[in-house]
Amino acid sequence: MGLNHDEAPVLDALARYHDADELGFTPPGHKQARGADPRARAVLGDAVFFGDVLANGGLDDRLTRGRVLERAEELMADAVHADHTFFSTCGSSLSVKAAMLAVTCPGHRLVVGRDAHKSVVAGLILSGVEPVWVEPQWDAVRHIAHPPSAAAYDKVYSEHPDADGVLVTSPTPYGSAADLAGIADVCHRRGKPLIVDEAWGAHLPFHDELPSWAMDAGADICVTSIHKMGSGLEQGSVFHLQGDLIDPAELASRADLLGTTSPNVLLYAGIDAWRRQMVQHGRELIGRALELAARTRTAIEAIDGFHVNDAADFCGPDLAAGFDPLPVVMDIRELGTTGYRAADWLREHHHIDAHLFDHRRISAQLTHADDEQTTARLLTALHELADRSTDLSHAPQVVVPSPADLRMNQVRLPRDAYFAPHAEVPVTEACGRIAAEMITPYPPGIPVVLPGERLTEPVLEYLTTGVTAGMFLPDAADQQLNTVRVVAEG
Repeated sequence: MGLNHDEAPVLDALARYHDADELGFTPPGHKQARGADPRARAVLGDAVFFGDVLANGGLDDRLTRGRVLERAEELMADAVHADHTFFSTCGSSLSVKAAMLAVTCPGHRLVVGRDAHKSVVAGLILSGVEPVWVEPQWDAVRHIAHPPSAAAYDKVYSEHPDADGVLVTSPTPYGSAADLAGIADVCHRRGKPLIVDEAWGAHLPFHDELPSWAMDAGADICVTSIHKMGSGLEQGSVFHLQGDLIDPAELASRADLLGTTSPNVLLYAGIDAWRRQMVQHGRELIGRALELAARTRTAIEAIDGFHVNDAADFCGPDLAAGFDPLPVVMDIRELGTTGYRAADWLREHHHIDAHLFDHRRISAQLTHADDEQTTARLLTALHELADRSTDLSHAPQVVVPSPADLRMNQVRLPRDAYFAPHAEVPVTEACGRIAAEMITPYPPGIPVVLPGERLTEPVLEYLTTGVTAGMFLPDAADQQLNTVRVVAEG
């Protein structure tokens, strides 16, 4: 008998909790908003506090006999054709670490695309796993990276057959997708698992005009951020499992090792509600979003100085295998300014926040929540941006190195370099030293510098000119990059 997707076990349990007038002498200490600062209640609303209950001993009984979370996870797995699903309230940053530790272990190797998010690098640092890097497919004309090809993974795996598995990021924050079926075949011919960091792909299972999603493409583990392209709350994440290469109990144990013992039920509820919404209305909602994106893309393309990147730009030989049109990526180099300056102008003058921005692009992420009103406001702002572009010209330029110059040699394990005694040296003296920190332009959060890489002049120039132009480096010890943290003896 099939599962009933009209249910939302977490939301239903919350309703029962309130209907029963449960009285908790437990955390959280605000006790259903009664103790919360009235000023906080005025801003946040009481619903936030009413939904903030203990998971065990609140939402469910102390032995979880109601199977509230378990049933919600079963429904999610069924919705997306996975064997098992696990909810996380610590974002995909935790989920991807749990996936990595279920596949490999300290002292072993993992094949990883070098376009991985900083959370993957954090997993390498915590675990002591040795990464075997696979280069992205670089578009040297547009200065953008697309996921590595299946052939690249095959070549690297042939050179390192002892690696425990593969991790690939798809789709990228810019909307380009990997050949997941081809990469899964590379792994499974060797009896090895494939992890897909699909943080930007929560919507992919629910419309057939989008790139294939990881489970349908044969991945073993898929990590998805429900809060990015879905309706979940920030930090709401799920990771899915299928096949017999990974023990589900072991994956659950790794997540328990890293995760919080105080999960936020509000995040569980957001994930649960998203699943029901998509099963019942997903194709219609995503279909409308795709139609809206097509109209919006056409309208932006007609604005002087704007080019909207599409499948013709991103897909093809030596480029991406698939394309998601909902991240509307705009190349604005003809405006004579940078994405950093344009993003600041949009926020200051129109209270619009860009999804991504770099030395020549801004991106507006559309979802099923957008409509003609939100995109009309965006278009008005972009037209005015084009009209005022002379005011934004003469922006500091970023010196972007060639793909070959962007990559540095990994001479120590990320873990070893990160925990080694370190020194702060002036950036002008850092060339040739071994980095002891991650340095990551954010967004999108893909590190340019990893602990254990030997620093080079082109990369340092890229980052220092980037900071001058407006690049944000949140994880650098010195965010202005006057100094760099390096291994003391390296």
